[in-house]
Amino acid sequence: MRPCRSPAVVTVAAMATQATGAAPRTAPGPGGTGRARASAKGEQTRARLIAAARTLLAGDGAGRFTTRNVAALCGVSHGMCHYHFADRTDLIVAVVEDIRPEWITPLEEAVAGPGGYAERSERVLALLTRPESPDLARLHAALHWLALNDERVRASLEAEYARWRSSFVGLFRCLLDERGDGADPVPLGEAFAAAVDGLAAIGSLDGTVDAERVLRTLLDSLSSAAARPSGA
Repeated sequence: MRPCRSPAVVTVAAMATQATGAAPRTAPGPGGTGRARASAKGEQTRARLIAAARTLLAGDGAGRFTTRNVAALCGVSHGMCHYHFADRTDLIVAVVEDIRPEWITPLEEAVAGPGGYAERSERVLALLTRPESPDLARLHAALHWLALNDERVRASLEAEYARWRSSFVGLFRCLLDERGDGADPVPLGEAFAAAVDGLAAIGSLDGTVDAERVLRTLLDSLSSAAARPSGA
């Protein structure tokens, strides 16, 4: 096997390795060294394949996405790719999970971090108004296209978006807890998530939209609405 040559693949491979969440390995006992090395090498190969898949999707979209093309880009045999991933869909689902630390985890951490609603909402707004990397934007677009024709990809992507939306629900739950309000935070969080998603689509076509102003206005409006008595 020859190592991946593309700098983009190497860069994204580091992200893929972090996303595996594998625990550090301790020194193996007698006779275990060979197995540990083989396992570590297998994990590295799997991470490289995911990184190559990401590079292919971000560069060419879904049009040329096959396990054979991914293997060729990574510099491994087609059979090696199928050793780690049963089929094309398995590899796509692995990519869906691999990008989680780049868009969902930071949001979860912003909501779960210290401080009250005001501090948490500021962290969330800072994240939402930070420019998305072009590669990640293209990846999301390619994954959405693939989800149209693959139920497993659709289910995987749907679960990720449910997790993403739940962060906004958690933000409004913090607000309502502070106020001692028994209102339901779910519709507030879902409404804000829908607006964020729509604004991202608009922003991809019209760069003049002031995302921070729009989102801050909406967040303030929803917060105020949550404070009103029911039926007011």
